[in-house]
Amino acid sequence: MNTVSDTSATPVSAGESPADTAAAVTVSSRRGSTPRVRRSQVPPAERPRPLWMLTPGGLLMALVILVPLAIAFWISLLDLDQYTIRQWTAAPFIGIQNFIEAITSSPLLHGIAISASVALIVSVLSVPVGVLAALATQNAFRGRGLVRSVYLIPYILPAFVVASVFRTMFQPAGAVDHMFNLIGVEPGLWLNGPLSYWTLVIAQLWVSWPFIYLLTLAGLQAVDPEVHEAAAIDGAGWGIKLRRVVLPYLRGSVLLAFLLTFLHNINAFTMPFVLFGIPAPKDIEVLPVLTYMTSFQSFRFGLSAAMAVASLALVAIPLFIYLRAVRLDTGEEAKS
Repeated sequence: MNTVSDTSATPVSAGESPADTAAAVTVSSRRGSTPRVRRSQVPPAERPRPLWMLTPGGLLMALVILVPLAIAFWISLLDLDQYTIRQWTAAPFIGIQNFIEAITSSPLLHGIAISASVALIVSVLSVPVGVLAALATQNAFRGRGLVRSVYLIPYILPAFVVASVFRTMFQPAGAVDHMFNLIGVEPGLWLNGPLSYWTLVIAQLWVSWPFIYLLTLAGLQAVDPEVHEAAAIDGAGWGIKLRRVVLPYLRGSVLLAFLLTFLHNINAFTMPFVLFGIPAPKDIEVLPVLTYMTSFQSFRFGLSAAMAVASLALVAIPLFIYLRAVRLDTGEEAKS
């Protein structure tokens, strides 16, 4: 039985004959190893990058993120208040006492629950609204550019402007009360009491769904037109095409939009601050407002820093879950 050696895949370098190359390949195959590829033969895009190229980005990240985070964590370990703020580096070190007080004696857990529930409700309601709006404006029609621009207005308006408008609408005897009075309903107080929770949800939903719409619309552009044509040839209806063709393409975009919307709403400060003022009603005592009041009304800067560190841990949980879900944390998993 004859064995034929294929030498066409091995490049011939200058000064080497094909016979020498074939011999080298034969010897390498006998030894059970692959032929060595010279660095000059590797495409530039596949060559490893030197680590020093990461230095500028690493220094900027350390200056903008890591240094303030380290200072905030250090402040959370100090008994820092209005009496020691002038010489904060010499404030008494109390360890984790601020964290213990934040969990046991402050409304931190209540604020976390309110923030997480508002962010979750707003994110869940924003997804169908944004996806349907993107599907409605995907195909070309007269005035599509104008409709798309109008859809983005809630997203591009400053948060304090939106909050001021909603505060005026939800005032007693305001526009919202007037609409309910037309159907014989007396809703009650929107900016204080139990209804203030849903007032915040409505306002946050109005400014959040355009972001879902924007990312979904971008995801729709990635759908290959040939896929739509193939589905139409197979006789797939609109519902089947949406469920079996379009939505699988949008899964990554919608998941990312959902996560970013959740993180944005859980850290929202301007909307509840302008909408309800300070002190905020207990029903919407969200974590950012609670941290602000602890810092600049009670002047417990160490305690507020502990709350801020706790909020960072709260934000890191869904972010870590997302990274594990889409396998972005390691390059080996994406290649496997």
